[in-house]
This record gives sequence, structure tokens and C-alpha cells, in this order.
Amino acid sequence: MTPASDGQLLQAFRAGDRSAFAALVDRHQGVLLRHARAILGVGPDCEAVVQEVFLKLAQSPPLLPPSTDGDPQAQSAHLRAWLHTVNRNACMDTQRSTRRRSLREEQAASPEAHDGGIATVEQADTRAAVERELERLPVDQREVLVLRLLADRSYKEIAEITGRSIGTVGWLVSEGLQQLGERLKPQLEGRKAGGRA
Repeated sequence: MTPASDGQLLQAFRAGDRSAFAALVDRHQGVLLRHARAILGVGPDCEAVVQEVFLKLAQSPPLLPPSTDGDPQAQSAHLRAWLHTVNRNACMDTQRSTRRRSLREEQAASPEAHDGGIATVEQADTRAAVERELERLPVDQREVLVLRLLADRSYKEIAEITGRSIGTVGWLVSEGLQQLGERLKPQLEGRKAGGRA
């Protein structure tokens, strides 16, 4: 049996089918978490942001434009763009809030180590190395790379989500991949050499 399209699930949810909402969450939460982590880094804020996105979806699901009627791919693209835009906006709000909180904490007490995230992830895991190096990229490059590589979004979709032009998205992806490759090259070569020994 073919799984229901995003448009069918949205319609069923509007009609009161809670299992349709659960199916939308299952289908989209992983990629939204990766997008949030690209902006915020690894931590509990990402889960809170994605929960906020789905709360907004539950309270006020987007209306699909009539031009998408009968086209499951167009419906899915529209919903994904909406989800990623809400996700990105929530991440930006969280970043601003975190910065303000950090400033208050630094003024109130001596700074603690603020190395969150991927520094403690096992060195031998290639995915961990990629995520760690992604974390070190500028946030604009990191965001477009996660959307392109992990969320498999087109340049057009990324442009709609981030509010940048397609040309800028392409440039950021190219620059990000080049920096990521340069940073990963010594680590990967070291692992290959270590494996031969």
C-alpha cells in the first residue's frame, strides 16, 4: 500500500485524525532536528525547537495552494518549505535568547566551559568527525550544507527556507564543502594510515 502523501495527511489531520498528525511528525522530525542542530549545535534546544514547530503545525496547519491539488510532490515541497521556515525562525529566536542568557550568566558568575556539543563524540566515527567539522563552519555555510546533504533539499528549496538567492545558496554550499573537505582531509588520511599499520 502506498503511504499517504503529506497533502492527504494534512487533510486527514484537519478532519480530526490524530494518527495523521503523528505520521507527519514521524516523517519530518528527523530532518528538522538535523536542520536545528546545524544552526544551534547539539543540545536540548534542538528538540525544543522542533517540538515548537510541530505545535505550530498542530495549532495552525498551512493551507496548501490550489496549484498543488493532485500533485503529491508539490504538496510535500510546500509543507517541507513551511516546516523548515518555521524551524529556522524558531532556531534564530532560540539563538537570540541563548545569547542574552549567556551574557547575563557571564555578568553574574565566572564563565564555565562552554564547549558543548560534538567535542566528546568518539574520534573513530567518521560521521562524528563530519558533524564536528560542520559545527566549526560559519552558521550560514553549515545550515545550507545540512539542508543540501542531510535533508536532500534542492537549491531552490534552500533558498526559500533561508531567504537567500539560489546563487548565494550555491556559493555557500561550494565554499562549505571546500572548507569541510580541507578540514576533514588530515583526519581521514590519518585514519587510513592508522588502519594500515
